[in-house]
Amino acid sequence: MKLDIIGKRKIFFGISIVALVLVLIITIVVGPKLDIQFKGGSIATYTYTGDITPDEFGKTVESFLGQDVTVQKQENSVTGQTSMVVSLTSNKNLTTETQTGLLEELQTTYADNEIEASDINNVDPVMGMEFFKKCIVAVVFASVIMIVYIGFRFRKIGGASAGVVSVIALIHDVLIAYGVFVLLGFTINDNFIAVVLTILGYSINDTIVIYDRIRENKRYYGNKMELGELVNMSINQCLRRTVTTSLTTVMALICICVVAVMMNVSSILSFAVPMMVGVISGLYSSVFLSGSLWTLWQEKKAAKAAKA
Repeated sequence: MKLDIIGKRKIFFGISIVALVLVLIITIVVGPKLDIQFKGGSIATYTYTGDITPDEFGKTVESFLGQDVTVQKQENSVTGQTSMVVSLTSNKNLTTETQTGLLEELQTTYADNEIEASDINNVDPVMGMEFFKKCIVAVVFASVIMIVYIGFRFRKIGGASAGVVSVIALIHDVLIAYGVFVLLGFTINDNFIAVVLTILGYSINDTIVIYDRIRENKRYYGNKMELGELVNMSINQCLRRTVTTSLTTVMALICICVVAVMMNVSSILSFAVPMMVGVISGLYSSVFLSGSLWTLWQEKKAAKAAKA
């Protein structure tokens, strides 16, 4: 079955626009949750004996502090000592009086669990923001390198435009993954940076394969075929390979998600789920956006040249 992708490109453009508008609405309504390293706050570690669930422990801390916290259970593999790590994202650090009052509240509530404060640190967001800025610089630098490389590699079919369109498609995929982070309440942290960089490296592959097919067909057919028809044929020739590659990756990520849910490892889940959506978005942008946008660019360029 041959899909008329170029002929129905307005529909696919519309779908992407609606998706990006939804991301904007989600950002405004829900709002991103910044990790403690980007916003600042405090991290307190409490050792204990017996059995306490992180949810139960977190509710006690939240009741005392009057704000949301994140609680993770840890176990020292050498000593076997279990502890609760409480992360409090706030512009204000925990004062000495608050720390003392919280410890007394925990010791009263869990009188039989011998709770002690083993470590309390206040986190300055400066280092996290410096790291975030460096990651943004890395993303921008990678995008420029991609444009230059694709521009040189596909210079015979208007490489510069192909490079710019590829980066636009990547930005589309990154924004979709960001929307998933916000919608599912995942914290914007190191995992988000990892997802963004992985999508940049992964999603570009399918687009380059399609451009390579367009170049080969252009060399073979020359001007015997309309540009839109040639691009549509090239995309359809790569479609099975592109879909198979992406679905294989998605299946692996689904397995990771299942294991993360079973083992209650939220850090893995917050990487695998957005990455899975990013792979699907990358498949969509490579097949339905990149070629169509590039064709539109070339048609506008040809029309402008003919008018001149």
